Amino acid sequence: MTDDWSGVLDAAERDAVCARIDDWAARELATGGALVAVDRQVGGDPITGAPRWYLRLRGDEKEFVTVWLTLRQRTLRHEAQFMPAPETNIEATWEYLLKRNADLIGLSFALGAEDAIYLVGRVPVSRVDDDELDRIVGSSLAYTDECFPTAMSIGYEGRYRRRPQSER
Repeated sequence: MTDDWSGVLDAAERDAVCARIDDWAARELATGGALVAVDRQVGGDPITGAPRWYLRLRGDEKEFVTVWLTLRQRTLRHEAQFMPAPETNIEATWEYLLKRNADLIGLSFALGAEDAIYLVGRVPVSRVDDDELDRIVGSSLAYTDECFPTAMSIGYEGRYRRRPQSER
């Protein structure tokens, strides 16, 4: 695949991208870092049947962060459920998250199923390599750890408590 490639993946190219993601995930699991589990589903996307990976990461502010990678025809879509729908200060929660979007690189906060809040992004399949996968997963984890306490404190005022330092 060339960097300017923009066509639809054929079967061999799809297999190559899948193998690249599988190999990266296996190496990351072996390091004993933040990635603690990987589940690959061949036809995991319920709409398109595209391959999907669930990457479970150990977080600081949120005990676990799961990043979903979905291989589409031209892009690798990535998303992480950030928090459930806010129950208090809904407008203020969205204001905080939308303002934070201006500082995020390669991801943005978005409204998802059941009004939950997600961190989402996508990259062309031609960019899927170890460095890009590191960026996707690392950014998802870093932005969650950075923004989660404030968003939850606004959206669940009086009910959200940060994890004790000893549990992080």
